[in-house]
Amino acid sequence: MIQEDTLKKVLYIDLSKKKFWVEERTDLFSQFIGGTGVAIKLLHENCGYDIDPFSPENPIIFAIGPLNGLFPIASKTVAVFKSPHTGNLGESHAGGRSAIAIRMAGYGAIVIKGRSDRPCYIAIHSDKVYFKDATTLWGLEEGVSAGRLIRNQEPGAGLRTIMRIGPAGEKMVSFACVTLETYRHFGRLGLGAVFGSKNLKAVVVSGKRDLKVTNFKEYKEVYGELLAQLAQSDKMRKYHELGTSSNIMPLSFSRGIPIKNLLTNELQEISNISGESFAEKHLGRRVACSHCPVACIHLATLRKPYEDEPYFYRTVYLSYDYELIYALGSMLGVTSSEGVLKLIEVVEDMGLDAISTGVVLSWITEAFEKGVISEKMTEGLIPQWGNVDTYIEIIKKIVYGTSEFFNDTRRGIDYVSSKYGGKEFALTYGGNEMPGYHTGYAAHIGYLFGARHSHLDSAGYAIDKEAMVRPLNEEQIANKIISEECWRQILSTLVICFFGREIYTVDVILRCLKLTGYNISKEELLKIGQKIYIDKYRFKIKSGFDLSSLSLPKRVFELPSSIGLLKKDFADRIIEILREKIKSLL
Repeated sequence: MIQEDTLKKVLYIDLSKKKFWVEERTDLFSQFIGGTGVAIKLLHENCGYDIDPFSPENPIIFAIGPLNGLFPIASKTVAVFKSPHTGNLGESHAGGRSAIAIRMAGYGAIVIKGRSDRPCYIAIHSDKVYFKDATTLWGLEEGVSAGRLIRNQEPGAGLRTIMRIGPAGEKMVSFACVTLETYRHFGRLGLGAVFGSKNLKAVVVSGKRDLKVTNFKEYKEVYGELLAQLAQSDKMRKYHELGTSSNIMPLSFSRGIPIKNLLTNELQEISNISGESFAEKHLGRRVACSHCPVACIHLATLRKPYEDEPYFYRTVYLSYDYELIYALGSMLGVTSSEGVLKLIEVVEDMGLDAISTGVVLSWITEAFEKGVISEKMTEGLIPQWGNVDTYIEIIKKIVYGTSEFFNDTRRGIDYVSSKYGGKEFALTYGGNEMPGYHTGYAAHIGYLFGARHSHLDSAGYAIDKEAMVRPLNEEQIANKIISEECWRQILSTLVICFFGREIYTVDVILRCLKLTGYNISKEELLKIGQKIYIDKYRFKIKSGFDLSSLSLPKRVFELPSSIGLLKKDFADRIIEILREKIKSLL
């Protein structure tokens, strides 16, 4: 049992008034443990359901869990907010050093509201909060690291994290991200744009504390068992060796990787952007989040020539994984690993979510081919499958362009396809762009009904994989989607990286929780997961989300998936079952 419970403290920050205060919220952390559970409760308390996402009253909420700082791979921070991309729940998870830094600073959650009258960043050093001028950091040229400049200004005592936005966040692109520690991100749903709307360039958090346990013998035993499994188990090996990019070729063989906006199942030379190819040609090193022995972050080296110095190059390190290679590779018909890395670099420089960016570019390419949009609208740029240089210029136009079309594109393809046409090939789910799995019914319907419309909500691709071996009926698929999403609320409440989900079983989690002062049963734990799931849907629906309007993109029924051509009537029955199940829970 922890001698000093830091999780009960919630730090509130008002950017408008430049004030901060701390409240002890033992009620929240005793009932909902931490992470996602506490964050969604704080969102209900602090966010008006009818406010504009760019309103000063839209809160940014960070929350951590009781396993952060104590157990391996419990390395994530949860961020929630009202999403400018979908208009309802925004939720994103990020690793790096963020969770440990927040805990070492002495907080279980941070709530940021208001809007600064000028660009600023917040520096949280344990019990001190400083509001720093960021005028010189705002509008930095691409490639200039605000993180490095802030790092040079802020004291380095204890464990520190720096969360910051790029030009896309400043321009309030609805799918702008927040970057942490260079290689981690709060990626989807537009947290970067919410930062920008508040004139908030960055948040720095540091602290230096001890987390003491009374039953050190048992703690050491549990920790050792977890460490051994995470470092040595076959379940974790792929994350360390090739990472998730190892999925490229298997999904290509099974027709499960989306290619060219789902126009085809074939991409010649796709092996050039496989995980094996990236490792052989570009892998420079692996790094890990704090308290993680896996080191799943794969960094590629990209040599870039100096313009005025022939034969001299600088080396850029870029993180890559399956989702980035899918979105900026196969989805765009790019089959050069160097080309994918060049696109990753500009996406990083701009501070954009890579998945949404890739799907937006793929829609633009098909829309241009079909005459839905014109060269005049794209400011003279002609998008073509595989043309990396043009895609780089379009990405910059999305951030800096002045035409009506690019201003509209900053809101994502759900909006732009509704305005200009091409809705029938717009791959969006609840307003969010498609993740990288065309594996079957559960993947697509999981995106549609997931609280974040993400592949991480219910891992539908794993359900589809099961269905390849043993066919599942509509009721079984619906039940599995809800069951998995409810369970993942527990993992994101603790907050455990989903890569460790097979190691952190129910029994293991209950042992860990007991060491941190939570004596709860399996039934109580599962009930908490379901309650969090319900709370998320309540926020979505009160914010205008309409279950009855959900439908799958037409394109997913036109191209065979890993389990064959999907049938609309079968999918519609699953959708109707899920609607009724969610309504009954509410």
